[in-house]
Amino acid sequence: MAAEVCPVCGKPLAARAGRTGRGSVYCSAACRQKAYRERHQPGALTVQGLIDEIGRRAGRLTPQPPAALYAHVTELATAIAQLKRVARTARDTAAESSGSVTPAPVTEHVRDTAAEPDGSVTLLPVTELDETDFAALTEQYRREIQVHCYRMTGSYDEAEDLVQETFLRAWRARDGFQGRASARTWLYRIATNACLDLLRRTARRPQRYEPVPGMHHGDGEPPARITWLQPYPDDELPVAERELPESAGESRETLELVLLAAIQHLPARQRAALVLRDALGLTAAETAEALETSVASVNSALQRARPALREHLPGDRADWRAGEPTRQQRDVLDRYMAAVERLDLDAMTALLTEDVVLTMPPNPFWFTGRDALVDFVRVSLDPASPAFLGHWRSLPARANGQLAVGNYVRRPGTSVFRAQVLDVLRFEKGGDRIAEITSFEPHLFPAFGLPLRL
Repeated sequence: MAAEVCPVCGKPLAARAGRTGRGSVYCSAACRQKAYRERHQPGALTVQGLIDEIGRRAGRLTPQPPAALYAHVTELATAIAQLKRVARTARDTAAESSGSVTPAPVTEHVRDTAAEPDGSVTLLPVTELDETDFAALTEQYRREIQVHCYRMTGSYDEAEDLVQETFLRAWRARDGFQGRASARTWLYRIATNACLDLLRRTARRPQRYEPVPGMHHGDGEPPARITWLQPYPDDELPVAERELPESAGESRETLELVLLAAIQHLPARQRAALVLRDALGLTAAETAEALETSVASVNSALQRARPALREHLPGDRADWRAGEPTRQQRDVLDRYMAAVERLDLDAMTALLTEDVVLTMPPNPFWFTGRDALVDFVRVSLDPASPAFLGHWRSLPARANGQLAVGNYVRRPGTSVFRAQVLDVLRFEKGGDRIAEITSFEPHLFPAFGLPLRL
């Protein structure tokens, strides 16, 4: 007979009539995600293993055919980038080290598959790892820790810095790791504290956009201005958040720009409690341990955070939750890119909702309504205008679980298309028109696999 309690949290399961698949096994989406993460712990990663893998991939390179060459070079570059990150972490931790690693064993061990010539697994205590092996251990969790830092801060650049800060703090604190929790939980606790320290230092809060003299912004209310908000590339999400059907919706939703922007309105401790409980699916006790507080304090923070968050979200959840892009939305994206490349303002206008919103963090420009947006872009798309920017090319991308487009401009008198702006699109409920465009500066193009020039 099937168990009547959730195997993750032990709570009784609700009536299961009509429920199938994993929805009938776990009590909530958070427990499904947690169970998946536990089933798919990262495999052992060693520096020698990475070097061997790079050697194997390099050995497969051949000049022809071009498509295969490109695919193999891309795989090789990914492996080299991972080794480079490990080497950087090892270098930084070595600079922090003031002596040999403490040999005292702890409960938590990691796998070192390169230790035995026959490939057998040897377990090493965390405190016995040298800088290079420690870097290989932390690299396994880099993507999920970076996403966590991004949820906390809303900034891709800051999330990258905070990951490195987390690993350095973990190296300094390794002697105090008692192994009562997993290495993942330990790193999440350190990352959360690093984020809280940043938020305390900056003490930044969202503001409202203000009118720019001489510019028609439209008749709508000025949206929230979050100057530090940046997009996050889907390709850099952990596998569990990119490819798991049973939790992809919930995980992706917690990264959508509308929700990320709303989270930025919360005080730091409330934000941390919300992210740890609702995005990561930690229990109240685990969240309290990570925040070094009581379960009662966590529950109190959540009771304040959840209604405050809803105040900054559209009333109808379907108005902002994007979900997996549909074929119709992809078709709109194709037509949007084609209209920009043809400088066809009428075709572009037809793809926008009447109340479309455009913001351009960190810049002060904002527009509410189709007429105001079209008036703004008209002069830059008209070859007869003195303000004509040039001719455009576009490449599709994915950011925050949403469709996006990287736009390039070839200015008059030049021959190269240079990265100009990354547009992240949100569609209206029906999916056939664009309801919101958030435009970002081009320095993040490489993070999305987009070149800086064509």
